[in-house]
Amino acid sequence: MSETRTVTIERDLPFPRERVWRALTEPHLMAEWLMQNDFVPEVGHRFNLTGAWGGVLDCEVLEIESNQTLAYTWDFANDDPAYALKSVVTFTLTPTASGTHLRVEQSGFRPEQKQAYGGAHAGWKQMLDKLGDVLAAIA
Repeated sequence: MSETRTVTIERDLPFPRERVWRALTEPHLMAEWLMQNDFVPEVGHRFNLTGAWGGVLDCEVLEIESNQTLAYTWDFANDDPAYALKSVVTFTLTPTASGTHLRVEQSGFRPEQKQAYGGAHAGWKQMLDKLGDVLAAIA
């Protein structure tokens, strides 16, 4: 088996963990910063993320520790192996003096998936910018 790469993006957010957790786990809030979805915060739940481009990601909740950790598969089927992706996204929330430290890791990029890896790196930064806007708008 070949070695895989991981995209890691970290942000310090000036919001309490509970608010960040809501944005990560409530489907209507997820739709505002991530994608349309049928997410349910239960281990084993299978759900889809539907991108604005029309692509669909098949996902399954792997781990939930309320206000701390959320992990799910992030699989994109494609006939071109350079774009087909089987990965895991993990969100880790750590309280800080001024809010929450959020770490997002997407693991499972094969060495030949340079474009997908770069796209995920840029994409997560954009999505986390939108997450910040969503967090500022909710109470």
